[in-house]
Amino acid sequence: MRSRPTRASRPGHWCLLSSIVIGVASTAPAYSLAATLGFIVAFIGLQSPAIVVLAFVPMIFVAIGYSELNKADPDCGTTFTWATRAFGPKTGWMSGWGIIASDIIVMASLAQIAGQYGFLLFGADGIGHDPTSPWVLLVGLLWIVVMTYICYRGIEVSARFQKVLLSIELTMLLVFSVVALVRVGTGNASAGSITPTLSWFNPFAIGSFSTFIAGLLLMLFIYWGWDTAVAVNEETADAHRTPGRAAILSTVLLLVTYVLVTLAAQSFAGIGTTGIGLGNENNVGDVLSVLGTAVFGHAWYGTVLVRLLLLMVLTSAAASTQTTILPTARTTLSMAVYRALPTSFARMHPRFRTPSVSTVVMGAVSMVLYAALNFLSAGNVIADSVTAIGLWIAFYYGMTGFTCAWYYRKTLTSNARDLWMQGIIPVLGGLILFFAMIWSIYLDWNTTSDTSNSYTTWLLPFSPHWRVGGVFVIALVSALIGVVLMLVWIAASPDFFRGKTLNRNTGTLVTDAALDGGRTPPTVPTG
Repeated sequence: MRSRPTRASRPGHWCLLSSIVIGVASTAPAYSLAATLGFIVAFIGLQSPAIVVLAFVPMIFVAIGYSELNKADPDCGTTFTWATRAFGPKTGWMSGWGIIASDIIVMASLAQIAGQYGFLLFGADGIGHDPTSPWVLLVGLLWIVVMTYICYRGIEVSARFQKVLLSIELTMLLVFSVVALVRVGTGNASAGSITPTLSWFNPFAIGSFSTFIAGLLLMLFIYWGWDTAVAVNEETADAHRTPGRAAILSTVLLLVTYVLVTLAAQSFAGIGTTGIGLGNENNVGDVLSVLGTAVFGHAWYGTVLVRLLLLMVLTSAAASTQTTILPTARTTLSMAVYRALPTSFARMHPRFRTPSVSTVVMGAVSMVLYAALNFLSAGNVIADSVTAIGLWIAFYYGMTGFTCAWYYRKTLTSNARDLWMQGIIPVLGGLILFFAMIWSIYLDWNTTSDTSNSYTTWLLPFSPHWRVGGVFVIALVSALIGVVLMLVWIAASPDFFRGKTLNRNTGTLVTDAALDGGRTPPTVPTG
């Protein structure tokens, strides 16, 4: 018997602009630049702008793949659903786990930045500059609680909140960049300032290929997040076209923003290893707060702009915290609909029409992981976790590129447009990302190499007592957890893995997921 169709969320109230806002806000441009630009410069040097441009290439290629797949299957499970249809349940499940793992890992650094900048904003510099402070940990945990509650209450509230946050963020990034470049051009910048040149965009001037890969993985983290516009497509008007267009336009807007800010920061501060230089190890984990006072000065208006800059990074981390919860909850929602996870994850709130269980679980797990990583790393939860996230990003973005070509393989040769947009371009994006992922794994395992990506190492407690990179450890442990969970679920509920609940012929079920006012898990086909 066919069940009564109901809606998983509140569809149709998002326009293209709202989708772009969510896509851009999810990348947290200010937070990503503050936390990562210093590491990129440490690897790449003056060629950092070249990496910004080159990392855009696989991003836009994969964004095109997302757009094409969303036209055929606008399911909020995105890569999980698409890869399952194309390559089978085990590949699809691990693709879904790639989304979940990367989102959960990043929550730790997001909460840490939110905690520190909260104190910096109000002048408590002693606490704000101390990542080991229990007050920073407490504020970070409370931050996750607040953002989880906003997502729990409903995506309409979230979209309005994001527009305000993103407006502040992009405006301050523009002001920061213009003031820095004007001061460089007029000779009023710091002693280490450098006039921008076209040679900064020459990738062949990068020291080595391994260095290039290290910078590329870090840059993937900075671009990461635009796919949220596709993950929440059940709330979007014209779900077959709007999310895909928003994903593509989001990546283009990010390219312009990142090139401008990178040029401005590098020109003003230089890449020296002392003072405000971007190569200074003391500044590498937080570039923008260090440059704020130097760029805007000590006058009263400069102090105001510095506070706004701190607020910008804080709101950026806040926006990304929220929009990290959104796609993860919707990925687990989709997996539960198709019985790849317990059906409780598909339960909808009867009033707010949001995936309540998935949202709360995402927030709770993130809090536990943040507290654990904060304790184990003495407050330093950013450096290696960023590169480890880059590996997962390369995995599931790359898988999406391959999935697009395989999904449309029977019609690729029907015309030139489909061959390029559904085949060649997404596959090229996937190949670039998978190559970078594999190369980086080797570098992070081989810590004796001078090109190791890891800032921390771990000594195997058993023979042969190899010392491996922290990035490799984080990626390996998270992958093993995923494999174990998959094997447990195969034993507990094998229907999904037998192709009974999701295959190429299964309809898109997420928009029909909520039954009885969102209280009952959905019914899926079993044959």
